[in-house]
Amino acid sequence: MSLLHGAVRREPLAELSRFRAEFSSCLTARSGALFELADAVLCGDGPVRSLAELSLVGEHRRGHGGLYAAVARGGIDTGRLRRALATVPLPRAVDGRLVLAVDVPCWLRPAAHASPQRILCPTYGRGKDQHIPDPGWPYSIICALEPGRSSWTAPLDALRLAPRDDTTTVTARQLRELVDRLITAGQWQAGDPDILVIADAGYDAPRLAFILRDLPVQVLARMRSDRVLRRAAPPRLPGTMGRPPRHGDEFVFGQPDTWGAPATETVTGTRLYGTALARSWDRLHPRLTHRSSWAAADGTLPIARQPTDGPGWSSPPAPSCGLPGPWQPTGAGPGRNPARRTGSPPPVSAATSGTSAQQPPARPRRRNPPGPAPDGHRAAKHSRRNEEQRSRPPHGPAAQVKDQAKRAL
Repeated sequence: MSLLHGAVRREPLAELSRFRAEFSSCLTARSGALFELADAVLCGDGPVRSLAELSLVGEHRRGHGGLYAAVARGGIDTGRLRRALATVPLPRAVDGRLVLAVDVPCWLRPAAHASPQRILCPTYGRGKDQHIPDPGWPYSIICALEPGRSSWTAPLDALRLAPRDDTTTVTARQLRELVDRLITAGQWQAGDPDILVIADAGYDAPRLAFILRDLPVQVLARMRSDRVLRRAAPPRLPGTMGRPPRHGDEFVFGQPDTWGAPATETVTGTRLYGTALARSWDRLHPRLTHRSSWAAADGTLPIARQPTDGPGWSSPPAPSCGLPGPWQPTGAGPGRNPARRTGSPPPVSAATSGTSAQQPPARPRRRNPPGPAPDGHRAAKHSRRNEEQRSRPPHGPAAQVKDQAKRAL
């Protein structure tokens, strides 16, 4: 049931009624059956295990035949549905900014052998130290996060990845289209804090920020504990000869003596995990190389660094990291890039995350030492053994026919 939403206030019930009416308008074929199917999914007592069970839910007033017909022949205007989701009131952080999280969960379909475009998806927790991939469909999902400790999210976009799709490229395209819809819906206006995009370590964060550098977003990505970053290049002294360096000293996560003094340090007491120490370092960047997603880039690769505004955001490392990694926001909005020389490539707005190009030193080649020369008795023994093997009659009918043909020649 939906209420008239022409002149009502934006209260929760009225907003829910407005969205339900808009969602019903997005259904282009078999709209009634699909609408009841969505209500059955939301009002079911447990996880959805089969479509036949959904037909027994009280909110689904049709038979199972109508349900299967709606799934097979129904239609949805996905563009209109995406615009409708962008107009819903979204949760915001304490400072009023939107916080978007990107991830690629997988819908495992190991038994669906006839399903197209399945990909081997990683699975965890199925055994001790066992990560067995299963065929399935990966989906790139973008959600708006609730503040505080709530686990509720507001899904805004979902897209299934094809076997040859690049995750970072697809996610960047999704974010660009989503940010445009949010700006059109009035969710972000000039003067508002930049939208914070949170990603896991599986994303190429420098490239993600490089593609979205013209949007009012900041990229915050998790990093592995074995990464190596670089500091800014030191100022060039007068009279110095040679090519100027593009990178400074190394910042090795596994070597605390290379960290130096942090730019920001906070200590917070937690109820479950004791004291949490968070530190951040400014103007760190990975050393990019022409490989992986940057293999097709022409010319000199950009420097992926960005100064931190104010005290910066910091977060304690994950339990698997084992050391405090440099977590801080990376600005990618318009007007936030530092001044640069004419003709130089634009800087990338990802100061704390991305793939590092630190190459391990080449291992020295080791040759096996020559063994002692065989003595006369051992050499004679090997020669007699070879003669005995050659004098043995061939085994099997095929070998005998082949041997007879050789003798005939």
